[in-house]
Amino acid sequence: MLWGSRRAKAPIAPRAPTARRTRPVTTIYLDNAATTPVAPAVRTAMAPFLEAEFGNPSTRYALGVRAAEAIDRARELVARAVGARAREVTFTSGGTEANNLAVLGLARQRGFHRSRRRNQLVIGPTEHPSVRASAFALRDEGFEVREARLLPDGGLDLEAFEELLTEDTVLVAQMLVNNEVGSVYPVSELARIVRRSAPNAALHVDAVQGLGKLELSIEELGADTLAISAHKVHAPKGTGALVTRGKVDLRPLVFGGGQESGRRPGTENVAGIVAFGEAARLADTGREEGVRAMAAARDAFVRGLERVPGARLLIDGSPVVPSICAIALAGAPAEVWLHHLEARGVCASAGSACNAGKKELSPVALALGLTPDEARRVMRFSFAAATTVAEAERAAALLAELATELEAVQS
Repeated sequence: MLWGSRRAKAPIAPRAPTARRTRPVTTIYLDNAATTPVAPAVRTAMAPFLEAEFGNPSTRYALGVRAAEAIDRARELVARAVGARAREVTFTSGGTEANNLAVLGLARQRGFHRSRRRNQLVIGPTEHPSVRASAFALRDEGFEVREARLLPDGGLDLEAFEELLTEDTVLVAQMLVNNEVGSVYPVSELARIVRRSAPNAALHVDAVQGLGKLELSIEELGADTLAISAHKVHAPKGTGALVTRGKVDLRPLVFGGGQESGRRPGTENVAGIVAFGEAARLADTGREEGVRAMAAARDAFVRGLERVPGARLLIDGSPVVPSICAIALAGAPAEVWLHHLEARGVCASAGSACNAGKKELSPVALALGLTPDEARRVMRFSFAAATTVAEAERAAALLAELATELEAVQS
């Protein structure tokens, strides 16, 4: 009898076996922009800090000192991957918190300065929800938020961007790589415009999808702050970083101890930070080889789309990372395609994982000029260095088969 129960319940009879047993389907994972599997070397690096090396890094005995030293090593590795100094890296719980800390922290520090009402924010047209929501939350605090726009080919309209900037602009937020369509934006060129037209503004860059795909240098980008995330580069979820250039001052979101130089207090996730350090090292040193592998898989997938009636690339011509391929399909909404693809062993997505479960249309798709109906038929396939050409070809072939089946059902 279970503790606290009055009467023992009758055991549940075992379910009769089904007459037909389905064969297991081999998974082709093409949603690496959402998250990535943990690399074996990363798992090995973090394992001691989940077991014997469990010390709190704020303590001064040996167990804690070793944890603090491990964080310092990880900070060096993460800094090296983005061309920064170790002291410029603040560890967070992920890319979302890093973006929140930058947008809210910079705006609150710089806004309503002295006798002047410097209270304007300008954000890119395709920003991640963590940037957009943070910016819009500042409206309740008296800030003005303005959005830039895209060119017809999906590139960033720099002239229109410059028209939005004034001396009262305190923050500009523009992502480096779009998480839904893979566009690479000219951030370094934008940085020069910001310095010229908004001298009181800080520039924040969401580079979450750029780590491991592009050569990153916060100095060369001209950014004041840079957000990156561990689970996009084969480390576990739950760790990210905000990188600051020079003596950037921002207000913390969390208050408590003095960890992370007071910018992000709280006992550090030692195992996650160690994992991030190793993953950042692998992403940096293996970037060229990884990019070649991702490009080969993406190219094979794009060639296979020629057999999918009505399929077209969402971004064709402007720079994109080799890890992301966004397509617009004909007929059924993306959710229908996803359901049938999963049954065939293919994991992909409809836009950003951070928008999953929401009914509203993707702001990115709308910014690209798609109609609401077209926006509902956008799918994203994203590749890792371990994705094979054969897997990409198989996924495209399954899309072609599915297109024929869906067309037959609808006719």
